[in-house]
Amino acid sequence: MLKIVTDSSSSLPASLAKQHDITIVPQYVLFGQKLYRDEIDLSPSQFYTMLRESNLHPSTTQPSPGDFRQAYQPLVEAGHEIISLHIPSSLSGTYNSAMTALKDMADGGTIAPPIHVIDTAWTSLALGMMALEAARLAQANKSAPEILRQMKKMDEKLHIFFVVDTLEYLQRGGRIGGAQAILGTLLKIKPILALEHGRVEAKERIRTKAAALQRMNEMVGERVSPGDRLHVGVLHAQAPEEAAQTEKYIRQRFNCVEVLTNELGPVIGAHAGPGTIGIAFYTE
Repeated sequence: MLKIVTDSSSSLPASLAKQHDITIVPQYVLFGQKLYRDEIDLSPSQFYTMLRESNLHPSTTQPSPGDFRQAYQPLVEAGHEIISLHIPSSLSGTYNSAMTALKDMADGGTIAPPIHVIDTAWTSLALGMMALEAARLAQANKSAPEILRQMKKMDEKLHIFFVVDTLEYLQRGGRIGGAQAILGTLLKIKPILALEHGRVEAKERIRTKAAALQRMNEMVGERVSPGDRLHVGVLHAQAPEEAAQTEKYIRQRFNCVEVLTNELGPVIGAHAGPGTIGIAFYTE
């Protein structure tokens, strides 16, 4: 049987991962000298408390090749084929670690293990929804080539927008230029950001967060035709009320066949910061 592996940047709810037998390889968060496994040693609530109270800014790092080998080996030994979907290599070394694990496993045997490692263009719930769809197809006994073709089609349909309370955390983590961060802070701008081709891009600059969230919701409508069957992931960082309002808006205006809501875990929250709201979505 075919099994799906992803990394913890996918923001996939643990209950769904368990239901669909998706293996999640944790990334790491470093606070000072202490290293935590994302959402295993450090919960979102613990992380955001530390983020607010600590003078230290956390850093994040990818799983090691050994972490991937530990995830892959039992599945391969049980006779499974694997599709492993990961955060873009432009944002993280996760894909490279997975590829190193694959090479090490191939070098140790006479036959290359049946593992397909995919450098996707997505993270957070956009990546999570890819892993979820791949797992559903695997459970429907689709072959690896069929699933990989579907992942390519899905990649072309996915979008993810998000609004941050401050650009400070993206700037600290090197995900946005310092000049842009200073400008946004001084002018109290709440930019609508998007992940496009593995890069964080500013789409629009709005004066208030409420207006930015409303405009982000409208931008979903600009990319969805009437009657389209919509899959949506609403993500937030300690902003459950705004996430609930966003979910309500989406449900009322679109033909939603699936709506997932989840809090951003430490590894994504370290870069986005508290108060972030986002929407990942695609149409069938």
